[in-house]
Amino acid sequence: MSMNDLILGEAELDDEENDESFDEDAGDEKRKTNGVNGDLEDSSEEEEDDDDEEAARAVREGFIVDEDEEIEDTKRKRRREKKRRREEQAEEEGLDEEDLDLIGEAHPDFQRPQPTQSRLKRLKRGHGETQERESSRDLAVEIFGSDDEEIGPAPGVDEQRRGQFRYDRGLQGEFDDFIEEDEPEDEDELARQQEEREVARPRDRTIAGVLGAEAAGLDEETEESFKLAFGDGDDYAWALDIEREEEAQEQADQQLELKDVFEQSQLEEKMLTTEDNLIRSTDEPERFQLARKPFKHLILTDEQFKEEAVWISNLLSPKKGLHRELLEPFQRAVGKVLEFFITDEVEVPFIFQHRKDYLIHAVKVPTSPDPFNPDKPDYVVSAEKLLNQNDLWHVLELDLKFRALVDKRNTLQRTYDRLKNIEGVQDKIFEDMIPVAVTMEELSDLQDYLYFQYSSQLKDLDLMNGNGNTRRRPDIQKSLYERVRNGNVYSVVRALGITADQIARNALKEGRKHYTEDPTVLPDELINSPNILDRNFPDGEAVLRAAKLTFAEELVMSPKMRKVMRRQYYTTGVMECFRTEKGLKNIDEQHAYYEFKYLRNQQLQDLAQRPDMYLRMLKAEEEGLIQVKMKLQGFRDFKKRLLNDFASEYFSEIADAWNKIREEVLDMAIAKLDKIIVKGVKETFKTSCEDEIAKACREEFSKKLDQAPYKPRGMSTGTIPRVIALSHGNGEPGKDAVCWVWLEETGHMQENGKFADLHNDEKSKKAFVELVQRRKPDVIAVSGFSPETKRLINDISKIVEDEDLRGMEFEDPDTGEDETRRLEVVVVNDEVARLYRNSPRAVSDHPGLPELARYCVALARYLQDPMKEYAALGKDLVSITFHPAQPLVPQDKVLKQLETALVDMVNLCGVEISEAVADPTYYGNLLQYICGLGPRKASSVLKAINLNGGTVKTRHELVGDPENHKVQVVGPRVWNNCASFLWIDYDRHDANSDYLDNTRVHPEDYDIGRKMAADALELDEEDVKAEVDDGGISAVIKKMIRDDAQEKVNDLILEEYAEQLERNFNQRKRATLETIRAELQQPYEELRRPFNPMTTDEIFTMLTGDTRESLCEGMIVDVKIRKVGNDFILAVLSNGIEGRVSGDEISDDHSIIPTQAYAPNQGVHAKILALNRKLLEAQLSLRQEMIQRPYRKHIDHMRDEWDEEQERDDRDTMKAADNAAGRSGRVISHPLFRNNNASQAEEFLGSQARGDAVIRNSSKGPDHIAVTWKVWDNVYQHIDVLEIDKENDFTIGRTLKIGGKYTYSDLDDLIVNHVKAISRKIDEMTGHEKFQRGSKSDTEQWLTIYTRANPTKSVYAFCLDPKHPGYFYLCFKAGEHAKVNSWPVKVVPQAFELRGNPYPDMKALCNGFKLLFQNMQTAKRR
Repeated sequence: MSMNDLILGEAELDDEENDESFDEDAGDEKRKTNGVNGDLEDSSEEEEDDDDEEAARAVREGFIVDEDEEIEDTKRKRRREKKRRREEQAEEEGLDEEDLDLIGEAHPDFQRPQPTQSRLKRLKRGHGETQERESSRDLAVEIFGSDDEEIGPAPGVDEQRRGQFRYDRGLQGEFDDFIEEDEPEDEDELARQQEEREVARPRDRTIAGVLGAEAAGLDEETEESFKLAFGDGDDYAWALDIEREEEAQEQADQQLELKDVFEQSQLEEKMLTTEDNLIRSTDEPERFQLARKPFKHLILTDEQFKEEAVWISNLLSPKKGLHRELLEPFQRAVGKVLEFFITDEVEVPFIFQHRKDYLIHAVKVPTSPDPFNPDKPDYVVSAEKLLNQNDLWHVLELDLKFRALVDKRNTLQRTYDRLKNIEGVQDKIFEDMIPVAVTMEELSDLQDYLYFQYSSQLKDLDLMNGNGNTRRRPDIQKSLYERVRNGNVYSVVRALGITADQIARNALKEGRKHYTEDPTVLPDELINSPNILDRNFPDGEAVLRAAKLTFAEELVMSPKMRKVMRRQYYTTGVMECFRTEKGLKNIDEQHAYYEFKYLRNQQLQDLAQRPDMYLRMLKAEEEGLIQVKMKLQGFRDFKKRLLNDFASEYFSEIADAWNKIREEVLDMAIAKLDKIIVKGVKETFKTSCEDEIAKACREEFSKKLDQAPYKPRGMSTGTIPRVIALSHGNGEPGKDAVCWVWLEETGHMQENGKFADLHNDEKSKKAFVELVQRRKPDVIAVSGFSPETKRLINDISKIVEDEDLRGMEFEDPDTGEDETRRLEVVVVNDEVARLYRNSPRAVSDHPGLPELARYCVALARYLQDPMKEYAALGKDLVSITFHPAQPLVPQDKVLKQLETALVDMVNLCGVEISEAVADPTYYGNLLQYICGLGPRKASSVLKAINLNGGTVKTRHELVGDPENHKVQVVGPRVWNNCASFLWIDYDRHDANSDYLDNTRVHPEDYDIGRKMAADALELDEEDVKAEVDDGGISAVIKKMIRDDAQEKVNDLILEEYAEQLERNFNQRKRATLETIRAELQQPYEELRRPFNPMTTDEIFTMLTGDTRESLCEGMIVDVKIRKVGNDFILAVLSNGIEGRVSGDEISDDHSIIPTQAYAPNQGVHAKILALNRKLLEAQLSLRQEMIQRPYRKHIDHMRDEWDEEQERDDRDTMKAADNAAGRSGRVISHPLFRNNNASQAEEFLGSQARGDAVIRNSSKGPDHIAVTWKVWDNVYQHIDVLEIDKENDFTIGRTLKIGGKYTYSDLDDLIVNHVKAISRKIDEMTGHEKFQRGSKSDTEQWLTIYTRANPTKSVYAFCLDPKHPGYFYLCFKAGEHAKVNSWPVKVVPQAFELRGNPYPDMKALCNGFKLLFQNMQTAKRR
């Protein structure tokens, strides 16, 4: 064992030191204090010593978190239990005091034995002698014994007294509970302690317990008498045996549950909690259970059900743009869909597939007779689709919102009923408005009104219920209102002559107008009346102020007045953006936020067409770059109308005086209402915009899902291709080889390898040709990470063309001859492959493959079935960008929409049960999206099928078959949802196989399908009966398949079938009959669109990361020069695109020689003259005349929607500031240089790796440069660098200084030894086990939860300080009741600084913190 092993361990106290302290001089015990943890910041003089002692005791427990301490606790519990049992046994066997007294009475010569002491008793060091001398050193050891400390034992400290150092795996010095007696792990120490115990105890142990007969001084006769009197100890042995048996049985009966073994978070992650199991077992669609969980207690009445249909119809119909005559059928359709959802409990795919007729409005339109066409029908059917599949999801979403609305309305109604029944409250305003409230805003208004108007009564009700705290804490205004209402001042409020509700009714034009009545006296006379003044309002000014505030508050709390204001804002409100000082500097003309930097008077209706822009406006406001304000157009006219509804119409001195007060009250109310309503409108509008973006993501994702597997030439749609996929990653010449994989149609990789170079290496080309000719793929897939991939595509296409490489032979449907076609090279969308290559799933699937090969596997699988690849991503779907504004929408909202798209497409394609059982991790992953199922029920389905033998013969088996010993897989309701979407391959040789189980036909319609097959075959009832008797219930369809007569169903007239079903069974099945006819001919036909090859723009974005908005002609970009010729320059853009500068575009001065002005690897600004997105090439210009004309994105605004004057003034201000700062347009010859400001540098680094940096010009003058580098995601540090010893303003100084402390010789030295050095230390910090990735509040919450679970433990952790890049927080908590404290940790090159002390590494930092804390506690006690 090394010394490190000892140091890494933790100190334990031995048994003696675990006892209470004993002062031998004083002769009594010194009790240990057992108080709660102290507060580090407590300065109380009375409790200072106690708190210090408690804090020190808490700290001695560790500051260390360890995952193994639960195991240690379990061991200690077991040892304590063993010890307890030994003590009980000894107590039972031993003689107590009464026994000894009885023996003494019977035998006077009996001598009571005296207690003996161990001959090996160790000496205890007196506390009074040693505590003072050793406290400092021992405290450090006791507090901070951990694996990251290097504190050795103090000289002269007895090793036995210190105990043993024990090293536990990953323990990090967690100091064990030293109150308990732990068995030593060292065998020698265990033997020694055992020897002491043997010496200390009596040798003979008889029935007399610790004293045998001889030791007790008893002869045989006396012993016999003793036994007769007291028994031999075995009289009740039978009872003890029974008790032991019962205990053993009880322990055996206690079954270990998952929650006893795993953490709750682990169970939740694996969906194994009790709630998850309940969802599995409940016969209700899983998605319904989860969505309706908050409303389990809510049962809608028939009236509420009808109300919901109207409510949803009113919300949807304006967006549908339906004709007036279709509004009523539309409402009926919505009501029917709600019935399917709520009563039948069927999901969207079931309704869309099997209840489609209820989504269509069909009418018979009579036709005029045609003498030339006697067979012309009397009518034609005109069908109008009322609801599509997206609408069904919207109805389901609105159903949940309506339930939330009803739930809140019921809660408010119950509150009012309590007020009415107990307090006798009768409020007509509330009673009139609660039934007609149809939005959450209106209910919130009523709630505020109720709690404002009856706050004291509600307090009384809470007290009656035993709740001393009111539901809502009253603020100052409410307290003032109560004082005014209960006093004489309220007569001044009534003197205003009208109520707040009456004013609102006037504004809403509800009923006849309410007129204002003036008092008979002037305001001054009334407010100074002795009847009004009291101790709360001693003068007239206070009375008037209180009266105005009270009436203004009544206006603010009036639900109808809020309705007036909200309606006005939605109709005439406009949004405006005002840049901040930060925005002035950071938002330049190329910034993404520039399009709304000076936005004015933007109507909500117009802004609703650009939801992405509004979300970006709010994001910019969050970043402190702009302020988004809202105002009313025509505000003066609106206020004037309100004043007319409020003011008196009389003309007199009294009326004018009171009208002046009314106007002041109205101004106060409007100012407060404005803040409330604007905040609500902005938030509601934000939610609406987020919903629109999420639905746009869903629409885009649906397009990606709606593509069948790549169809090889000559094959039918849906055929799975065999694929060779290739990629060379970034494609760096001489570094990145070409990886390839070969996948069969089953999706399994059979072969993989590498080619050195398919461009120049002939050996690699021959190997590629041999591979293709040997494997005969159907298609070649190519993709990559950079524009260099374009070269690989061209190389492979050229080889295929030169060698005439062809795929498998196929039969030409026109000629009937076998032929082959040249292989197609397909560029594959790699958005799934990029996520898959490094995922745990990829490593598990292909542990031996390199990363790039796994990337190629995903490319090939994408060609074989895009839907399966997207579904396999699970929650990682949100990592794919489907809309530019997607990052501005909460991920859970986007994921919810994406999952609905997956549900639609998976149910369209169905899932073959046998394949799902055979491949549960990949293909079986689709089961969770099947109608009625979910991730929990899907796993349960697979488990149940495996219990049934791993096969399913018929769909009906899924609900159980006791006769054949088949357990139930799903319940009847879930089965009704999923049956038609789980298909079973038809086996004509199996008598039990049903052809309809291989189709989209639901089992409820099997009889219709069989009837259609019989009619198509023209079989009468006797023929059908004969077939059924001979071959079973499916015999007719089997005969049709056997005779290959499926096309005969096309001769059936389905209208007659549909009319008969509706007339006889009240079932609308016209669309269902069409589905049955199609499925009888082609079961589960591929209905997805053909595979979509990538467009030029999509390939451009995939390989470069840029879109048409982010990169286009006219933009100024940074480029790095690769080659300089006499009349040209070759450069590369930051995204990898090749750029070329012709001779005329190198400089405005044509006399300049390019080789003298520019050099390779130099970074310069260039303007894009032309951009070829297909070839990934750009034509550039380096002429200053062109560069000085910045790119301006065209912003389409009306004249009054853009503040051009402010824009012009800001441009002049920035130009003057640049000139004053001496900012030059110099170009620094360094690969990291970019001519950016701070915000542009941050934007560029946003997509770069942590630790990457940008060198840029500084605004502090020509002798400064700035370095911006990425510390963490969205955290950037800007370093000011002072240049010393410069030749001129355009050169770099020979000496570079940072903060006056760090000096470097050049930029490379600075980047390596400063930026990269700090980055390495940050990596060391973030890789440490004590680092928490959340925010400071998250870390503090974690510390609190930990100490709550471990009250006697102390703990610390590090977290990032995003407001101060380069700093971290060291957060610590010294016990459960201590406050969470934090110290800043600064990261400097090669060290960490804590409270001015540098530490070279994390181990030293942790030890330094502990010593600093210990010294602080020691000083505090003194």
